[in-house]
Amino acid sequence: MSQRREARARRRASESSRDLSGGLDFTGRMHAFCTDITQRLDEYRHVDMSRVAVTFSQARKMVTYGVYATTTPMRFEGGRLTQMRNGRLMTFQRLFDPRGLETMYVISFYLPRFLNIDYREKLITVFHELWHISPTFNGDLRRHPGRCYAHTGSQKSYDALMAEFVDRYLSLDPPDDLFGFLRLGFAELRRKHGSIHGVRIPHPKLIPVREPDAIRAAGA
Repeated sequence: MSQRREARARRRASESSRDLSGGLDFTGRMHAFCTDITQRLDEYRHVDMSRVAVTFSQARKMVTYGVYATTTPMRFEGGRLTQMRNGRLMTFQRLFDPRGLETMYVISFYLPRFLNIDYREKLITVFHELWHISPTFNGDLRRHPGRCYAHTGSQKSYDALMAEFVDRYLSLDPPDDLFGFLRLGFAELRRKHGSIHGVRIPHPKLIPVREPDAIRAAGA
């Protein structure tokens, strides 16, 4: 995108959808954006966003380097519910939405850090986190060959692939209202909307499994 077009798009993002009373529902907007990605690109169609929670965490330091987002799987390798850790059988704390659907993944964005990086880097980060979700959507991460199973042996190649996905998605002319707000930084969005809010989910914990629970989990 040319600098002139980018400037126009940034101006539209700043002027549109003003809501000084309700604020910006960051996690709701991000969930809608992720859902659109999974509906437009075949490589992401395995992701069922009705079973993916989007949340945010507060970055401890006001810097633009560090972790921007994380994807937390709610199952162990292969989609298993339990795993031995230090001689104890452990399971993930299980999460359910108000409809009773179990959450299989939690994507968390670190604010304000995520919103203060370059616009294109924000888009790449979103595609990056969604790509971590297993092609079988079994609650485990996508596992690549080798020791660096999460990002392959080359972080550079991984990021280049995400950039390709971003370009292909944008070439499909998705509605800018879904993600245009990401052109603005944290302070700009807060000035525009009055506040930034969303769903906050504590990081899921590993908990020990009692013997009757282990028997039921083995049959699940």
